Amino acid sequence: MPRIRTAALGPALAALVASLSLGAPPASAAPGPAPAGTASEAAAERAGAAEPVEGPATQGPATQGPVAEAPPVEGPAAEEARLDRDVPREILRRSGFAGEAPRFAGALRGTGSYAAAERVAVRHGAALWRRAVDRVQGHGPAGGDLARDDDRPLYWARLLGRLESASRGQDAIRFPHGRGVRRVLLTGFDPFTLDRDIRIGNPSGAAALALDGTLVRAADGGWARVETAVFPVRWRDFADGTVERALRPHLGHLDLFTTVSQGRVGRFDLERFNGAWRGGFPDNENASSTGPVPVDDPASMPQWTVTSLPYRAITAAATGPFPVYDNTRVTEVPVGGGAPVVRPDGPTPGSHSRAGGGGDYLSNEIAYRATLLRDRLGLAGLPGGHLHTPVLRFGAGNSDAVEDPELVRNRSAITAQVRAVVAVAAGEIGKAGKARGPGEAKEATEAREARDAGQAAGAAGR
Repeated sequence: MPRIRTAALGPALAALVASLSLGAPPASAAPGPAPAGTASEAAAERAGAAEPVEGPATQGPATQGPVAEAPPVEGPAAEEARLDRDVPREILRRSGFAGEAPRFAGALRGTGSYAAAERVAVRHGAALWRRAVDRVQGHGPAGGDLARDDDRPLYWARLLGRLESASRGQDAIRFPHGRGVRRVLLTGFDPFTLDRDIRIGNPSGAAALALDGTLVRAADGGWARVETAVFPVRWRDFADGTVERALRPHLGHLDLFTTVSQGRVGRFDLERFNGAWRGGFPDNENASSTGPVPVDDPASMPQWTVTSLPYRAITAAATGPFPVYDNTRVTEVPVGGGAPVVRPDGPTPGSHSRAGGGGDYLSNEIAYRATLLRDRLGLAGLPGGHLHTPVLRFGAGNSDAVEDPELVRNRSAITAQVRAVVAVAAGEIGKAGKARGPGEAKEATEAREARDAGQAAGAAGR
């Protein structure tokens, strides 16, 4: 059983574990609201004119849904503070997840040391991920009347105990041995902008739950095994290396990977270029971060990384009701400096990034980190990149209900199309006659050409 690092337990869980280990009465896992904070001025200025990718332009009270029920809290307590609101409690009750916190607290009461409490946290987190996957995939009782493919119960149940990597599936990635099945790793995200509309979910998280551990029939008739994980919408976790820790053990054994997040309205986007820049929009802790993406060995980091997914095949295929675009737009500071410039056809040599195709939020950053890790591990032939899903919206006129038919219908359609995109990408591996052994998958020719061009531009801009 893998151990959870003490720091990964989080302040709320650490306090709960400490009190239970000492025999004190259990404290609430959700601390009271901290003093409200304010996002940076740069982030506030961006809020009105942000690219509609993983940001406020895609969803919120400007177009639908209620405003925040309370002033936003800043810092690690922000996510826990939202748990006292009516909507999270309703989601937990109507999904059968309301009993997770008492069960976890009861298990902790039987521990006599911090190490034992850590083991309980890992077991409970892994069980929570498995239960959420089973609910979405129709195994066992639904536990309530919310649609099974809802990703929100896992998010809110996890926060009751601050269970991180285990309850995100990051510790449960297991691929079969042998050469008969292609190995695909797919990642999603938690809901975000919850202080604008606390009811929202994230279709990328829903797709991750639906696809985890499944076999997908590839477009060429072969089979692909999909393993998934979900990542937090928090700047500090990414700076602490959560993406690299989760992906590094597996990239060398994959045939394909794709990070997924919610993007623009009414469309999928394959993001061709990823930028090494954080734009500062507030995360789920209402914290901001602006500047270069913080990675190890910053002196060697390129300004741009490039997808190696077979984007031409994917955009040409009939994968579902939403159009799929090859998005080559970036924002850069040209050689010699000056104001940022939007480039529709990718970066120019020597430029510095200000936004990739996926913007300058955590969706762009996970794509940058995953593809940078691919390149640093010497896996030039591994197909990988980022997919943005359409925005998941409630039905017109729904300003307070947790669920409605349009939300359920669109979430199901998005998940089905993510599955179809994976099938096309996995099929391209087989069509090209690529090897099945660990680390031997190669990109489609067109993706290789794009990546080589982008790496040249990025290297010039270091």
